[in-house]
Amino acid sequence: MLKVFLFLFCAPVFATEFFPVAVWYGGGKARAPMLESGARGKKETWRQDIRTIKSLGFNTVRTWIDWATGEPREDRYNFENLDVILELAEEEGLKVFLQVYMDSAPHWLGKKFPDSYFVSSNGAVVEPESSPGYCMDHPGIRQRDLAFYTALAGRVRRSKAFAGWDLWSEPHVINWANPTYISNPEFCFCKNTIAKFRSWLQKKYGSIGKLNEAWYRGYEDWDDVVPGRMSTILSYTDYIDWKTFIAGKLGDDLAARYAAVKDAAPQSIVTSHAAGVGLFVSPHHWEGQSDDWTMARRVDYYGTSFYPKHSAFVDRDVPWRAALLDFTRSFGFAGGGRGFYIGELQGGFGTIALNVSPTVTPEDIRIWAWSALARGAKGVNFYAWYPMSSGYESGGFGLIELDGTVTERARVAGSIARVVDQNQKLFLDARPPKAQVAVVYNPLSYFVGGRQRATAYGGPQGEVARIERDSLLGIHRALFPHNVPLDYIHINHLSPDLLAQYKLVVLPYPLMLPEASAEHFKEYVRRGGALVAEARLGWNNERGYAAERIPGMGLWEVMGCRETAVQTGARGRTALRWTSPDLPGLKPGEMLAARWYEETLEPLREDARVAAEFASGAPAAVMSRYGEGKTLMLGSYVSAAYQSAPTPEVERFYTGLLEWAGVELPVKTSDSGIEVRTLEAGPDTLLFVFRHGKTPTEAIIDVRTAARTAFDLVAQKLVPAGRAGDMLRLRKHVEPSEVWVVRLSPQ
Repeated sequence: MLKVFLFLFCAPVFATEFFPVAVWYGGGKARAPMLESGARGKKETWRQDIRTIKSLGFNTVRTWIDWATGEPREDRYNFENLDVILELAEEEGLKVFLQVYMDSAPHWLGKKFPDSYFVSSNGAVVEPESSPGYCMDHPGIRQRDLAFYTALAGRVRRSKAFAGWDLWSEPHVINWANPTYISNPEFCFCKNTIAKFRSWLQKKYGSIGKLNEAWYRGYEDWDDVVPGRMSTILSYTDYIDWKTFIAGKLGDDLAARYAAVKDAAPQSIVTSHAAGVGLFVSPHHWEGQSDDWTMARRVDYYGTSFYPKHSAFVDRDVPWRAALLDFTRSFGFAGGGRGFYIGELQGGFGTIALNVSPTVTPEDIRIWAWSALARGAKGVNFYAWYPMSSGYESGGFGLIELDGTVTERARVAGSIARVVDQNQKLFLDARPPKAQVAVVYNPLSYFVGGRQRATAYGGPQGEVARIERDSLLGIHRALFPHNVPLDYIHINHLSPDLLAQYKLVVLPYPLMLPEASAEHFKEYVRRGGALVAEARLGWNNERGYAAERIPGMGLWEVMGCRETAVQTGARGRTALRWTSPDLPGLKPGEMLAARWYEETLEPLREDARVAAEFASGAPAAVMSRYGEGKTLMLGSYVSAAYQSAPTPEVERFYTGLLEWAGVELPVKTSDSGIEVRTLEAGPDTLLFVFRHGKTPTEAIIDVRTAARTAFDLVAQKLVPAGRAGDMLRLRKHVEPSEVWVVRLSPQ
């Protein structure tokens, strides 16, 4: 435990900083996590792949190893494939990152530790096949797990080509297995995880009496305590505790693996990456869902998989992709973080069995990769070199063809890799500018009602389903065309200093709040901040207990109003008729589409004014002052409605909030189809311009900077730039799907 503590709270030490732009390649055509046999005899054949990868511009291969292949017998290690890749990389001038798959575990573990299987909430035991392995909460499994990482680190540290790790691909309690024979599975309820949960509860509550009070139980001994498995009409604090424990446990497991490799190879870069960041997933997920902010604090860099065209007719649009990357940027740089990694970036068309995605084009590759780099990514890994050779993803996701034909997609990806590699220090130093707008990410918003949280009626647009996600996405979608830097901030990591940097903070779908957060919001507004909150603010606290007055936790005083009635709108839809002249860009009489609740709000002070009404005439929004700041309380979910059905009025509502709060925009463009992002690297600014429209345009881009010269990093030439007041002005003829990358310098 001491090692874990030291590595968590001491700054990482790297031999040299390095920016990998990699392709996934394990040697030959086997798909991850599988490996070809007879690696030593195939070295010269693999060399041709390595040379091609290098010639295109990539500086790294991301190889992998699975535990079953790497330790087929206890303490008998087989690292032949890894050795060959390391040798080839060193001989051909590439670096190596190693992905470790522990869910593909050796069979002998189950024989040695027969009580180490995963157990679902209904008592069903999961006997692993090629996955998901065994529960790390078993002391024997944990010891062997960490010993394998230590052995790997001892081997790779001898290689000059080795740069770093991804310790855990897409972390969950149970990975890469779907026990379809279990109805409503949930993990893990084995005796070892339950014992660990009991210890966690003892630290949280201190006594069995305090636990009984919180859970409404009558336990006499800690050994009697078990995680809740059912929904009841009483307390569901037990369920919230269980899911909170699972998220923390996953962070602890990652920290233990981090310590194992850092102890043996302290100068290596250690990463991990999520399957789907918290913006798109729920803590309710049966596999056991991690928390991105927790995981990011356990490694040097945490990140995400990025599959914009994963399968079937999934063609995730530009704002969706931008929100994912901004969310990842937010947790990657939170709390002084160094950035984030794209652990997997889709290289070719996606497929799941018969479902095939739209075509992935070279233009897609260009925009996806530069979009990640424009948010401050510190590593990009294309998945994969060859398409998947087996399984239900067979034929998909490759940068090249399975017969070895190099595609234009691979050439474009390699050309981007070359630009980054030629400007390593610039991209490593680059950080996103401080945003003035924040959206609060609150995992508790998913917990209202516990397991039995959603109405049976979802409506034609799924008004209840995914409303938490849509509430986080809608604000971003409305502001995206205006190039507004926006941070997602985690409600459990609020502080006065963090909130003070923002001129506008938005609390979407805030039904359940941790009580500690209320004081932070109060202080933020008291000091001059602008806070916007949606319906039923602080209805429940983190125990699932209802507030006596809504907004709860004393926030009614901050918002200047209280709830007097609430109902669900007809078929889950409603609208707010704006009545206030005080919001720039929005006129009295305009309608704001909203979802789900109609919460009637009563002003409580003379300076609190009704700003909108429902069709019934009931007050639907209240604007107020508190201390040096101001607030807007909305009686429904406007953001979620905009995500599912955008309207010009709601877009103008959100852009009006910017002026209302005094937000300054760092860039201005002549065309809403132009996306502009910036990064700061010492005295320089990196400017990224994306053309998302389907026609060419003559773009005028004004950037708030003291820079005076502009250099095109891709074309390697100076470009004209002039001053326009306190802005630097650039002009560019931009073709559809074009990306323009410019370094702005003071000289």
